[in-house]
Amino acid sequence: MRALVLEESGDNPRLVIEERELPPLGPWDVLVKVHACGVCYHDVLVMQGTLRRGVKERPVLGHEISGTVAQVGESVEGFNMDDPVASIFTEPCGDCAQCRRGMEQRCIRGRGIGHRIDGGFAEYVKLHQNALVSLSPGTDLDNACIYGCPIGVAYNAIKDVAHLNAGERALVTGAGGGLGVHSIQIARAIGAAVFAVTSSPEKIDRLTELGADEVLLVDDLDFSEVVMALTDDAGIDVVVENVMGSAFYSSFRSLAQFGRLVIVGAIGAGQIELNPAELIFRDAHIMGTGGATRQQLREVASLVEQGRIRPIVSQSFPLEEAVEAYKAMREKQTFGRVTLRP
Repeated sequence: MRALVLEESGDNPRLVIEERELPPLGPWDVLVKVHACGVCYHDVLVMQGTLRRGVKERPVLGHEISGTVAQVGESVEGFNMDDPVASIFTEPCGDCAQCRRGMEQRCIRGRGIGHRIDGGFAEYVKLHQNALVSLSPGTDLDNACIYGCPIGVAYNAIKDVAHLNAGERALVTGAGGGLGVHSIQIARAIGAAVFAVTSSPEKIDRLTELGADEVLLVDDLDFSEVVMALTDDAGIDVVVENVMGSAFYSSFRSLAQFGRLVIVGAIGAGQIELNPAELIFRDAHIMGTGGATRQQLREVASLVEQGRIRPIVSQSFPLEEAVEAYKAMREKQTFGRVTLRP
């Protein structure tokens, strides 16, 4: 099989395609023939060398995987040959304290797909059955690779962490990215009014088409005063913070009393400062989260099938053009997600 290997990280990462033998399966392993694999900003940070902890030598990146079952281990249950499947971010053990309480995305013994173990930038990938979800026959596998991340990540953050309710207001920063475009749709599906924040004027019309009630075009400006004016000083109930940096202060100051700010896509953003008094007087909740469970992926798949969420894949590249995909992500040239196709 062909696999794309990260030979050397840096501003100009070196990626090489290798011919490898199919990996041998353990009793609970599934061999997946990869149809598509999303390029997450996590992959970008590993490629450029920003993220190094827990990254194996010469990894095959990619955790946003869709494909079909090619082979199963002797103890695998619930997966049959040619079944369409999609992956979550981590291989959970299914037995630790986090897994038992339904938080398998934070499995104590979990192995990160695409950095601790080889991922989906290849023709085939071996994954434990606990990392996979079976999909309905006829599922569009071009899009299903992003069900777990970024759609499932946004779904977890908005529905199960921030607990957004119908009739509330939600604000999404980085609205044109993979997390952002799907956060808008999830908030709309719940029944919230949606404010989208972007620095890209060419994305305004598309964000409106996705369901944003208000689109704020900003470039390192404090947008909180605009938000307060548009909400008659009521503010925002849930902020989905995908950017951090200087945007954090505007996001925080946009919060309503008892508002919730959930930080999702900011793993390379550095540090922030916050006066505790502002937190106290606003009765605000600030939370961080990442990942999604298999159950959340199933719920996302159901919402897609109902037409309530539309996966946004703007570009697809062959393995040979992975560096071009990396550059498009890094330079924020994309709307939604880009994928690789082996």
